[in-house]
Amino acid sequence: MTDCNRDCGSCGEEGCGERTEPDFRAYLNEASSVKKVFGVVSGKGGVGKSMVTGLLACSAARAGLKTAILDADVTGPSIPTAFGIKEKLCAGEFGLIPAMTRLGIDVVSLNLLLENESDPVVWRGPVISGVIKQFWSEVLWEDEDVMFIDMPPGTGDVALTIFQSLPLEGIIVVTSPQELVGMIVHKALRMAEIMKIPVLGIVENMAYFECPDCGKKHYIFGGNPSGYDIAAELPIVPGLAGLCDSGNIEDFDAGKYLGGVIGVLRNV
Repeated sequence: MTDCNRDCGSCGEEGCGERTEPDFRAYLNEASSVKKVFGVVSGKGGVGKSMVTGLLACSAARAGLKTAILDADVTGPSIPTAFGIKEKLCAGEFGLIPAMTRLGIDVVSLNLLLENESDPVVWRGPVISGVIKQFWSEVLWEDEDVMFIDMPPGTGDVALTIFQSLPLEGIIVVTSPQELVGMIVHKALRMAEIMKIPVLGIVENMAYFECPDCGKKHYIFGGNPSGYDIAAELPIVPGLAGLCDSGNIEDFDAGKYLGGVIGVLRNV
């Protein structure tokens, strides 16, 4: 067409042979290398998604994998607190240098760029989505075997940006044993299906309490009322929340609970 302005998004000419699909992908910089990327999602907040992200990363690092966490929960970042990271990120020749945990996990989070970690992030969705792309493209991710993306709850702008822009191998869904949560998780699963992102496993947090005296498991909330196939159950562990609050999540070895999930991720 002689009057084509190359903006296919604003064009109403359905039969145009030159129409192209928009490219939403974000690209790593030339000095970075990330082999596998996994999103950790939940249908709603409060189910322990960030804690599970941290425990998955710790389990992967203990398994000998060079591991990274991209904290995409921009308005509610809790990863730095869980790992006890206080120092701010600095820039190097090839971009931002991630913070590193005691187990050698590379971490990038907006809270590591704010002057005060308690300052709110009052940004609209497109701005937050742009920051996520920058965390992928403008950070020096060196020789990462696996990256976990701690995604905000729900199916909004940021989730859509990550699904469209980053090379996800699949997602891990975090839930808790409540029928209401199960219904909302179904929305996240349907979004993944629509976006053609594989669901690699469902982790049920707070699944049961194990009696320290007799070892019996007590399913306080009734046990998996959602009916989904559960890849891993995380029990209610006294003291785990305290470890996260004090920045010592790495002191908890969740390998016996999450080892099977890590095995699945290795084989993707």
